[in-house]
Amino acid sequence: MTGRRTLELGVLAPAAVLGLLGLASVASARADAFETGPLPGAIAVLFVFLAMHIALRLRAPLADPYLLPIVGLLTAIGLVELHRIDPALAEDQAIWVAVGGAVFVGVLALLPDHHLLERYRYMIGLGGVLLLVATMIFGTRINGSKLWIEIGGGQTVQLGEVAKVMIVIFLAGYLREKRELLAIPTRRRMGIPVPPMSALGPVLAFLAAALLLVVVLNDFGSGLLFFGVFLAMVYIATGRAWYVGIGAALFAVGALAIYLAVPRIEARVDGWLTPFDDPQGQGFQLVQSLYALAEGGILGPGLGRGFLVTEQGTTVIPALETDFIFSAVATELGLVGGVAILLGYLLLVQRGFAIAMDANDGFSKLLAGGLTAVVGIQAFLIIGGVIRLIPLTGVTLPFMSYGGSSVVTNFGLVAILLVVSHRAQAERSREPAPPPAEVEPARE
Repeated sequence: MTGRRTLELGVLAPAAVLGLLGLASVASARADAFETGPLPGAIAVLFVFLAMHIALRLRAPLADPYLLPIVGLLTAIGLVELHRIDPALAEDQAIWVAVGGAVFVGVLALLPDHHLLERYRYMIGLGGVLLLVATMIFGTRINGSKLWIEIGGGQTVQLGEVAKVMIVIFLAGYLREKRELLAIPTRRRMGIPVPPMSALGPVLAFLAAALLLVVVLNDFGSGLLFFGVFLAMVYIATGRAWYVGIGAALFAVGALAIYLAVPRIEARVDGWLTPFDDPQGQGFQLVQSLYALAEGGILGPGLGRGFLVTEQGTTVIPALETDFIFSAVATELGLVGGVAILLGYLLLVQRGFAIAMDANDGFSKLLAGGLTAVVGIQAFLIIGGVIRLIPLTGVTLPFMSYGGSSVVTNFGLVAILLVVSHRAQAERSREPAPPPAEVEPARE
């Protein structure tokens, strides 16, 4: 029972050492001498992860031993790079990491069995929709998108981060209930399988809601994230690839209509296709990101030594601490560092899907798969945008980008995944051993 947690602690140690060395490197480069000023904050973050580790020992000792160390490494790299950009940002982020750690421990303490979420799936789903509606009504428009709600003192919260987890919980319960109807259509139309409308209706409603989200919130990234997660969960539930094909085709048609109707989305796509046509205007962020990636080369100049901040204190790429944190890492650590970040997210997704495969029931599989898809698709959307693989979406890079709502929500998401993992292993350990095979007596 303690073997998994001991392994977890052993893997956490190298992540902590790398984070401390990175922070010392950045601080020393800034001061042109060895500097230990940021170490107290770093030690506080280490204690947060130690508290999460202890909570796992007490509440979920059989949970996956690799997930928390991967999260710790990504968080450490994010904090190091934020300190490189502006030490005040790193201090704020460290506070949010502490809040996220408290949420993590709270989930482990208050949710001993994740199946409780399935019982209240409709209430949770309605709550997620209400959070999005509240954002639509009371949200503040920043940089063209209406994603934040001001709570006083200049602080903002992004309720959509919480809503994405709540909607995944609802979809996991709903698709577990309707999976047979969705997987085995009763008729065909033009050669295409058509499931009953009683099961398909909410699916189409969710498609419409994802497109409406793009229009009302003026946010391309959230619409892609919600719909991508939805298609992933439908595929996990049914195993029918044609759902993904039909959904992607319908979304492409709707996205084209939005592209033609919403000026900001049209400008975003045009800036992606031809960024160098307007390098000082619409294409400025992307052009600066591409130059920064090229400047990093293979190995990069090292942490704290890339050209990210001007002498006046402004970042060379707008929103460097949020949308373009990957560009910052790749500038200082080069292609090798960028690939290492990608491998970190791939490992996180692999562990999440391994938890889904180990689960013993449909709801657990869908819940773990859906939560993993949230992190994986979100990382793909933002990294793909900054390297010009897809249009810029403006979503945050999980565990690395600056932002309290994202950090706290993702720590809670990981806690739910680990609860699922622990329950699956606990149930498997209670299964009776198979009877011994009968051995034929030897013939004389």
